[in-house]
Amino acid sequence: MGVIVALAAIGSSLLAGVYASFAMIVMPALRRRGPAEASATMVEINARAERGPFIVLFLAVTAVAAVLAVSALARQSAGGAIVAGAALGSSAITVAANVPANRRLAREGEAFWPTYQARWNRWNAVRAVVAAVAPVAAVVGIRAL
Repeated sequence: MGVIVALAAIGSSLLAGVYASFAMIVMPALRRRGPAEASATMVEINARAERGPFIVLFLAVTAVAAVLAVSALARQSAGGAIVAGAALGSSAITVAANVPANRRLAREGEAFWPTYQARWNRWNAVRAVVAAVAPVAAVVGIRAL
């Protein structure tokens, strides 16, 4: 189970870094643009995310976390369950909040931008923090695993 925990924690930390980079770099830069340019750029970023290395990482972390969740429950490992829960939680937030907002932005464009960026930023911050819990839990709870 140690390898699965490590993979879930490392993958989740990579995702947390991507999400934090958006919060600290990408979204502030887009806010300096007009709604038309910002929304068009974000739509392009989202399209690339769904076809590039990000989606591979996202799906791999989600799959590893699901395997870890089953293993942790079978072994009654609280630490493993926390790591899995955090990794799966950030994936769930992405699928339930960020992706639908991305789809709506692609349909509605600049008219939706003010609402989009406020809502998307909130959920992005939440998923970044949740994703960051997995590696912290792995380090703190390593003896319990």
